[in-house]
Amino acid sequence: MKQRLQKLIAAAGLASRRQAEDWINAGRVTLNGRVASLGDRADLEKDCVQVDGRSLEAGQPRVYLLLNKPVGYVTTARDPQGRSLVTDLVRDVPVRLFSVGRLDLNTDGLLLLTNDGALAARLTHPRHRVAKTYLVRVRGALSSEARQRLEGGVELEDGPTAPARISRVRLAGSHTWFELTLYEGRNRQVRRMCEVVGLPVSRLKRIGLASLNLEGVRVGHYRHLTAGEVARLKRL
Repeated sequence: MKQRLQKLIAAAGLASRRQAEDWINAGRVTLNGRVASLGDRADLEKDCVQVDGRSLEAGQPRVYLLLNKPVGYVTTARDPQGRSLVTDLVRDVPVRLFSVGRLDLNTDGLLLLTNDGALAARLTHPRHRVAKTYLVRVRGALSSEARQRLEGGVELEDGPTAPARISRVRLAGSHTWFELTLYEGRNRQVRRMCEVVGLPVSRLKRIGLASLNLEGVRVGHYRHLTAGEVARLKRL
């Protein structure tokens, strides 16, 4: 049965329908060798639909990976500057994957990769308040006032942040280490929050997402989530 291309792309787990529409408008999607248009329909059993030159496949299995991202990798699907992509680290997985949320170039740690667009959308939507925990090192001492501001919410250029949680604070010379748990996920949020209270971030690593952690996963390596872990994420 023929379906709209944006629905097929979303069902394949590559993007939300809205993002798929943007890809179609940008000319990144082809249908049987020609540039596709919004409103086009296809049947993957009979038609060839490609996104950035890679074909969609009917009945593609769902894949869920936990990657320990190194510094120096970007989480975008393409990079005009030619920097390394996190997908380079999972080339041996025979399906097209995308990251759930983003970690910037200089942030390492826990990153989910999947082709399940529905789950990715749920995990990144602010209303679900999925916990994300970071190990943070800042220059200077974390005063009680700065801690209260970070935990209560600070004003950023895109609005006030939601309440956060700080734990395991320790001094190390002229720096302070602590764990910061957020329940939202804005661009460079941890770095921007700390800058507002006068504490520039010198190291940032995501160490937790919901009930997941990096135990047993070396930097630059990944593991598949268990069926139980996937089920818990879907219940969030």
